[in-house]
Formats: sequence, C-alpha cells, structure tokens
Amino acid sequence: MASRSTTEKAFQAITIDDEGRVCADIPESACNQEPGNFFKHVGSLALTKSADGLIDPKLVLSWLMTSLGAPVALIGLLVPVREAGALLPQLLTAGFLRRLQRRKWAWAAGSLVQGLAAAAIGLVAISMTGVAAGWAMVIALAILALARSICSVCYKDVLGKTIDKSRRGTATGLAGSIASVSVIVYALILSSNLVDRMLLVTGGLFLAGAAWIVAALLFATLQEEAGATEGGKTALKEAFNNFSYLRDDRQLLRFILTRGLLTATALAPPFMIAVGSEAGEGYDKLGFLVLASALASLCSSFVWGRLSDRSSRKVMVFSALVAAVILAVTSWLAFVGTLGGGFILPVLLFGLMIAYQGVRLGRSTHLVDMADKDTRAAYTALSNTIIGLLLLAGGVFSLIANWFGGEVVLAIMAGMSGLAILAAWGLEEVQRGTK
Repeated sequence: MASRSTTEKAFQAITIDDEGRVCADIPESACNQEPGNFFKHVGSLALTKSADGLIDPKLVLSWLMTSLGAPVALIGLLVPVREAGALLPQLLTAGFLRRLQRRKWAWAAGSLVQGLAAAAIGLVAISMTGVAAGWAMVIALAILALARSICSVCYKDVLGKTIDKSRRGTATGLAGSIASVSVIVYALILSSNLVDRMLLVTGGLFLAGAAWIVAALLFATLQEEAGATEGGKTALKEAFNNFSYLRDDRQLLRFILTRGLLTATALAPPFMIAVGSEAGEGYDKLGFLVLASALASLCSSFVWGRLSDRSSRKVMVFSALVAAVILAVTSWLAFVGTLGGGFILPVLLFGLMIAYQGVRLGRSTHLVDMADKDTRAAYTALSNTIIGLLLLAGGVFSLIANWFGGEVVLAIMAGMSGLAILAAWGLEEVQRGTK
C-alpha cells in the first residue's frame, strides 16, 4: 500500500495541475491503474528511446560500417531500410494486430526482437568486415525495423487504453527527456578519447539490445483492459478498409498531409551537414551530432509533451514555423558561403532538432487524441504507411542535391515546412475539454 501511495503521489506531482484526477477518455477500471501504468510507459519508452540513440543508423551505424570497410552502396541503405521497414508494413499488420484483445504482448514481442537484432549487429561488428559485414548489418537492421513496425502499430492503441488523453503527451515527453540524459552521457564519451572508439560503439550496440529486452519485460506488466477486436480481417481487406478512412475523415487526410510536409525536419540534417565547410564522417563529428540531437531532445521533449496535451495542433504549427525559419536561414547562408564559420551550423542544427522533437510529439499526441479506441490502430498504421512511402520518395532530394546543390534542397524543405504551417492550422483542436 505504501508503494502504491508513493506511486500515486509521484504521478500527481508530475501530471496533475488542478485538484483531483478525472479520467475523461478511459474507463474507471483503467483510471484506477493509471498511476502505475504511467510509470511503466515512461520506463519502457525511455529504455527504447535510449536504445534508438545508441544505434542511430544515420550516425552510429554509418560510422561503424565505414570503419569495417563496407561499401558505400550498403551504407546508403541504412536509413531507407530503417525508416521504410518500420513504417511500410504497418498497413498490412494492423488487421492481424486488431485481433489481439491485449496488444501489450505484441509490443513486448517486438521490443524483444529489436533487442536481439541490436545484439546481432554488435556480434557482426566484432566478427566480420567488408561486404559481408555490410550485408549482415543491413539484414539485422531490416529485422529490427520490422519488429519496430509492430511496436509502432500497437503502442498508441495501448497508450490510449491505459493513459487518459490529458496526460499522454506528458508520459511520452518525460520518457524522451530521460532517454536524452543517457544518450548525452554516451555522446560525451563518444566525443572524447577516454575509451577505444570501436569498443565504445560496439558496447553501445549490446547496451541498446539489453535496453530493448528490459523494456519488453516492463511493458508486459502493464494493466491493460481487453480491447475491441472488430476489423481483424485479412491483411489485404484490412488495407482497403483503412484507405477508406482517407475518404471518410477529412481531418485524417489533413493530418497526414501535415505530417508528410513535416518530414522535412527528419530529412534535412544530412543536407545541412553536407553544405557545411567541415562536412565529413570523422569520429569527433559523430560525437557532436549525437550530442546535439540528445541535448535538443532533453531541452524540449517534456515541454513539447506538456504543450501537446493542451494543443497538439499549435505544437505542430509552431514547430513547422521554427523549422521553416531555420532551414531558410541555413539555405541562405550556404548560398552566400558563410555557413561553415564558427558555431553557426551547430546552432542551426540544434534548433532544427528542437523543432523535430516538437513535430514528433505533436503529431503523435494529435493522432492518439483525434482517434477513438476503434480506429486508433488503423489510423496509426495508415498514417505511418503513407509517410513511409513519402520517405522512400524522399530519395529524390539526393538527386536534386547532386544536380543543384544541397542549399537548393534546404530551400525546398523550408518551403515544405512553411506549407505545413498552413496545413496544421486547419486541424481541429482534438484536446478540447482538457486543460
């Protein structure tokens, strides 16, 4: 009883800003379990977010494959495999996952597989080199991405069933801030010469694997009510039914448009580095990039989460505005040839990462709150699948950069962010009725 009382007090200290606690979007039985579930969500998500930082394909795995002598063509597959593999399968898997009354088990299984895949990449790093190492890592990353797609479909649905709508952004934001601390420590060591470089990166892979496995065990202890299983049809039929939501729900269509335009915040960092005078793949640069990303998350995740609980629409609007300004300034400085001076590029990159965190938390909270328990999983899968296709199509930016320069790509992405402001402005306030 004392432990439960302590949990309740901690929960209220973090989430309650008025007298009493009212659950407007989950049943009373789930409301009674909410304090314990809240911290299980925070713990599980903090562990997986920390693991993501330790295994970052854009930074860590790219450097590792380069060090092992893998060809550039395979290194170029890392981000597409990671992003598309995590998003594209979701439309087909949503139907099967809807048959599960308690989807926490699917999330836990997905997290467990991610942990084993990360450990496999670590084993490759200490036992293979060259083309063989490159292919083995790409395959292991593909398995990790597929497992992640299962977790992505299930997570928002479980979150919506166990945490009330006024506190979901707080849970995810707090988890992001906690994870940032661990990644910052890793990045600081990564930027120093205290530990052998290969040993540190390889050790980080095994640590990421352990974090995913522990998260799976913790998430499995959630008190989740049995949920709706209607719509658990064959994968192809469920896919067609999901696409019908685009016709029937104009707000969903506008949300996906907004999210699609805001992919600029995820795609821009490599081009920002490329147009800087000190672009390259040095180890010190790797440490700096990991540190900049983690610091931005630490400084903004919890704040973005709290603001998203009040108005996820406004969070996306403001994040898009920040991104548009930063990308426009970066493009202009690249055109005039002054981007590489002093700390200009690091400051701009840090600012974009803050906007990126706002985009992630704003759109995640908005999707959960705009859907109900019967449409949440389908909306998530449909949205993520379409965005996965757009991210694959984003490869055209590499061609544009090759023909016209990275500064032109950044100008286009600034325009995308500007259009996202208009698209997000027309979204409904899905948090109406909450403070």
